[in-house]
Amino acid sequence: MQHLAILRKSWKLAQKILSGEKKIESRWYNAKYAPWDRIKKGDIIYFKNSGEPVTIKAEVRKVIQFSGLTPSKVRMILDEHHSGLGIPKATLSKFVERFKNKNYCVLIFLNNPQKIKPFDIDKKGFGLMSAWITIDDLNKIKR
Repeated sequence: MQHLAILRKSWKLAQKILSGEKKIESRWYNAKYAPWDRIKKGDIIYFKNSGEPVTIKAEVRKVIQFSGLTPSKVRMILDEHHSGLGIPKATLSKFVERFKNKNYCVLIFLNNPQKIKPFDIDKKGFGLMSAWITIDDLNKIKR
């Protein structure tokens, strides 16, 4: 499978992925949204900042899913993985606060992130607010 992850530009995550500062992509949800149970080792993820073309791709090295989260479980996940997530230890509390009421977390360990020739996509049919798209062939939504 191929995946498209849409990133919040203001968080500068794309740069962190390319530089290797961010080695793990995380998604935190109240319900089981994609990529929950739809991503596995060897899949390819394409990344784009919101409102911009796709510019990065990476391979999935490993996936860990957590359910039944509590504030203390969120703290444990962030304590253990903050470095790979590109979160400085000094700002950990802010992220615990942001995610403390979420029920699910997917950690996606990235391998070989690389800049690619930019391309646009058409999200029609996936929902305007969709921040993750799983598809068998990304060419189907390329513009």
